[in-house]
Amino acid sequence: MVHSRIELDGTSLTCDLVTRAARADVMIAISADGRKRAREAWSAVRRVAERRPVYGRTTGVGANRAVEVEWEDADAHGLRLMRSHAAGAGPLVRAEVVRAMLVVRANQIAAGGSGVDPGVLTALADALNLGVLPPVPVYGAIGTGDLTALASTALCLIGERSWLGHDSETFPDASVAPRFPLSSADALAFMSSNAATLGEAALAVTDLQTALDASVVVAALSLLAVRGSREPYAPAVHRAQPAQAEVAAAMRTLLAYEDDTPARIQDPYGYRAFPQVHAPAMEAARHAETTVARVVNSAAENPMVDVTDAVNAADAEVWHNGNFHTAGTGLALDAARLALFQAGALSAARLGTLTEPSFTGLRPFQADVEAASGIMILEYVAHSALADVRRQAAPAALGSAVLSRGVEEHAGFATQSARATGEAVAAYRIGLACELVAAVRALRMQGRAPSGGPLRAAFDRAAAVLPDGVADRPLDADIAIADDLVPVLARLLPAE
Repeated sequence: MVHSRIELDGTSLTCDLVTRAARADVMIAISADGRKRAREAWSAVRRVAERRPVYGRTTGVGANRAVEVEWEDADAHGLRLMRSHAAGAGPLVRAEVVRAMLVVRANQIAAGGSGVDPGVLTALADALNLGVLPPVPVYGAIGTGDLTALASTALCLIGERSWLGHDSETFPDASVAPRFPLSSADALAFMSSNAATLGEAALAVTDLQTALDASVVVAALSLLAVRGSREPYAPAVHRAQPAQAEVAAAMRTLLAYEDDTPARIQDPYGYRAFPQVHAPAMEAARHAETTVARVVNSAAENPMVDVTDAVNAADAEVWHNGNFHTAGTGLALDAARLALFQAGALSAARLGTLTEPSFTGLRPFQADVEAASGIMILEYVAHSALADVRRQAAPAALGSAVLSRGVEEHAGFATQSARATGEAVAAYRIGLACELVAAVRALRMQGRAPSGGPLRAAFDRAAAVLPDGVADRPLDADIAIADDLVPVLARLLPAE
């Protein structure tokens, strides 16, 4: 059963919508305006190509950009491009990433800058609605266009390569598999896109914001468990810093029903500096989301067909450009991962306090008897996950490459940045899950619970599914359950 419908119009796609389209049972449609823009660009680029060279249509590509395609070879030229560029390697990327790529590419074409035959929009929507995918290997892009992924998609569209089903096996019914006869002239126009990188980035920043929202709720539970002070969240402390003020206000709302006397005049950084560390991560995540959303709704092709500024159809122009380069996206994601590591380090620090009798009033490691290990292993798991966040935080933008006989002499590796961001968020959530397990267990052993409001709702949701035994036992299931709770807790974050 399809639960909702997402219409791609080339102007209003968000990271959240990309994520829903990639993960949920939704119907994908193309708006009339999007089809109109694509049709106008398609008509325009053919007229321009009759009067002057257009890269990839009437010329070779890369170092062959100055080589004109002879008219008698025109039909074979595009097919050679599709075949030669479909050369990715390694394991296939996750199905949700490929779906996100198809959504983004359809939306980009609907933005009206590619010049691709608008009929391909129907074929892309059909692929998404049928649940079929092109085979897309991990290795092949460096942030300057996802040529290998989209060449593979193009070969599926023209029938030279088989679509895959949900289980990564060949789609069983070839008779209903999407087909579209991409013309030779449209080959590069279809492939010249960063849709795979942007699709993966959209998934990553959506998950990042969810994890960061949940973190505020988990931190509030931990503060309650250690009887921490709420002074660090006073409005006066954060007057000059709007993002810090937002985090502090959420903490005050979450803790508004509590009247415990603080156990200390001043708490460790995990609580006292929480707004100062968490706010930059939230700001970085929002900047990354804004950056990705802006690009998925823009004409990011080379060459770009411009019908917007034309007085009439005959005045349309084609601009050779570098919009395929996702430097801004990669830098935004790099910054977000660095900030995420800082937030993860603070979560691990709070977890450390939850093992200490001086903070919880319980035995060491919240053990049920002397010399038992209790939650000792959670710290190891959290720091193991944090080490991966730290490893993934290395800026991908520090790399570069010189390709195609030196004419393509720069790369930002935004593709790798997007992949690293998704992996870093997954590792961060494991550490956060460990903190949640420890905070809920401490409150249970203390015989306490939040007094009301969204924090009580969060505790009740967690306590309803987390095992309540405190004798030494495997805690892997507890961590997995807590990880699944992250989206649930994120929705309980008080609105600003």
